[in-house]
Amino acid sequence: MGDIVSVEVEVLMSSVKDEMTRIIREQPDDSSFDEILRELALARMIDRGLRDSEAGRTISDDEMKRQMNQWRK
Repeated sequence: MGDIVSVEVEVLMSSVKDEMTRIIREQPDDSSFDEILRELALARMIDRGLRDSEAGRTISDDEMKRQMNQWRK
């Protein structure tokens, strides 16, 4: 069982590295370190949001507005 998990983690890490490499390569040659980091962070946030949505981990607009109003207090 441990070998299967190890292989799955290795494949996942490989695909993560491939995706990060793709994002970096798509950036203009004069991109700063911070700009590249922002693009990588944005891609990660979008991916997490899509996975949350697919798993049903969402809230309504009204609930979001309520939560935002509480943050402002």
